[in-house]
Amino acid sequence: MVEDALATAACLQLTREVGFDRLLNNGHALPFQADSVKAARDITRTTLSDWGLSELSDDAALVVSELVTNAVRYTRGHRDITLLLMRVAPHVLLAVADPSDEAPRRKEPDFVSENGRGLYIVETYSQCWGWDPLADGGKAVWALFQTEA
Repeated sequence: MVEDALATAACLQLTREVGFDRLLNNGHALPFQADSVKAARDITRTTLSDWGLSELSDDAALVVSELVTNAVRYTRGHRDITLLLMRVAPHVLLAVADPSDEAPRRKEPDFVSENGRGLYIVETYSQCWGWDPLADGGKAVWALFQTEA
């Protein structure tokens, strides 16, 4: 288990050294609209399939749906949302950037309500998650998945 923790720390350190601002240049721009959630799921499934990681598709698509939904629902801006998928073996990093500087807040899930479970789902289905502020404003909310290989 120590190897997994070290690999996770190394992956996160790499993203911080390179910086999300630079990494997002290779991301997918999505407009601020509800249709972007489906587009993000489709991009995620296709990318993971191309990488030979279809076993992660369901969990990753669910997490991406929640992150993009949060970006569309809770932020207002003139810039697009950006979806980044990055493979740093043995991990896959998913990040969604939006123009809001407000930190994401995990709420205790209310399973009767129609909303409020997003970050709980992200936490449940990913190895870990977090967020980083961007140099030009906004933030990148990310989730990390461990792959089999």
